[in-house]
Amino acid sequence: MERIPILKMGPFLLVTIQVDLYDRLALNLENDLISMVSQTGARGVLIDISAVSIVDSFMGRILGNIASMSRIMDAETVVVGMQPAVAITLVELGLTLQGVYTALNVEKGMELLGSKMGNYLYQEEEEEEDPNDRND
Repeated sequence: MERIPILKMGPFLLVTIQVDLYDRLALNLENDLISMVSQTGARGVLIDISAVSIVDSFMGRILGNIASMSRIMDAETVVVGMQPAVAITLVELGLTLQGVYTALNVEKGMELLGSKMGNYLYQEEEEEEDPNDRND
């Protein structure tokens, strides 16, 4: 059975959709993502749809479902790389994708997720100070 890869990057999950999603594949992605959020404790989900040229109402509903389920599990969802035609189609279908944040590209999407989490992601973690190293 075909699956879309889900990568873990720090506290985030990254999904890059490179194929047109048919219904079964979209449902598998939804299930796989929610399972990965649970297994990894991910705090954010970034879905790159820059290679997707067409979105139907089912796909729009799947994206909304992923965002709703992720939020229940304490993770935010950002969709990046939306083509203008896809945005137009979503509006024409009346799909507002509630709970889904959007950004132009992966970099801006990561920044958005970081800001939603208090900006602790991708900042250099400061080494814990050893109380014996203080020069008081």
